[in-house]
Order: sequence, then structure tokens, then C-alpha cells
Amino acid sequence: MSAPNSEGMGTTFIVYGAILAIAVVQVLVAMSMGPSLGRMLILAAIQAYLAVMFFMHLRDEKPTLRLALIPGTIFVLVMMNMIWADSFRLALLRSFAK
Repeated sequence: MSAPNSEGMGTTFIVYGAILAIAVVQVLVAMSMGPSLGRMLILAAIQAYLAVMFFMHLRDEKPTLRLALIPGTIFVLVMMNMIWADSFRLALLRSFAK
């Protein structure tokens, strides 16, 4: 017995096929035009949206929950940005600047 909002496996296969097709497009775009940051980010954002909405079942949640997740995501990205400089320092095995 399936959930009330579930359309079955057909939707899952369609979304999986779309994510796979976008991955193929990314490879083809990178090989033919060179890896453009803007194009790749747009395609990756579309892939991430599909994965989160369908495979993590976020589309079945209330819109307020979706909006509540945005500040948390931004916070995590900002905190990751804080440690990148330190990771480059460690990769080069250099001490802190004095």
C-alpha cells in the first residue's frame, strides 16, 4: 500500500532519468565548450533540487519547512567558507602568519 501523496515508482524513475540526463549534459558541455562555472552551477543546482525534492521527500512537506531550511543551509555554507583558508594552509604545511 502506497502513501497518499505517492505516485509510485514511475515518478522515481523519471526523476532518476532526468538527473542522469543532466549529468550527461554536464559532461558534454564541459567537453565541447570547456567547464564554465556558471553553466555547471546551474545544472548542478537543478540536479540538487530534483534530488532533494523527490528522493528526500521534501516536496511533501509544508512550504514553511522548506523556507526554514534556507537559513540553515546558508549558515553551513558560510561556516565551510571560514575553514577553507585553514585547509589550504594545512595542505601546504605552512604555519600561521605572524
